[in-house]
Amino acid sequence: MAPRPFRLGRARTGLGLFATRPIKKRRRIAEYKGPRLNVKDAEREEARGNRYLFEVNSRWTIDGKARSNIARYFNHACRPNSDSTIRGGRVFIYTLRNIKPGEELTFDYGTDYLKNVIGKSNCRCPTCRRRKAKRARELREARKRRELRLARAKKTARKAASKTTSKSVAKTRATKRKPTSR
Repeated sequence: MAPRPFRLGRARTGLGLFATRPIKKRRRIAEYKGPRLNVKDAEREEARGNRYLFEVNSRWTIDGKARSNIARYFNHACRPNSDSTIRGGRVFIYTLRNIKPGEELTFDYGTDYLKNVIGKSNCRCPTCRRRKAKRARELREARKRRELRLARAKKTARKAASKTTSKSVAKTRATKRKPTSR
């Protein structure tokens, strides 16, 4: 058996799979393995906190919590480099594009898992991290512009107040100096 083209390693989100050599597009790289559960058993496992359930169809779910299931280490990405395919009740992971050595292997978990388990704001895939960084940068720039605008407004208000104050002071001085006529 040929060695796997990937290794298990530390990723931003925990453990992940990383390519050890170039992997060609449309190549099957793993199978999601584990016992098949019916809907009732799958719901019970989910209630217990099992996060490695892969729904095959409306009747069956694969429980991939065993560490021997290497496919459980594929992390989520909103723009993945691999995808899952279901054939004959089995789940296979195929690459979507050529993958370079050192690149993390990812696939999209789906919107339900993203919303209910990960949370859209907690997604740590590169796309979402860049989006969040850009948003934070825009907010910082907007706050800076607002602070500059407020500082300029305060400065002009002080100038206007000092002009009116100096005019009124000059006016009161002029009225005090006027000789009174008797």
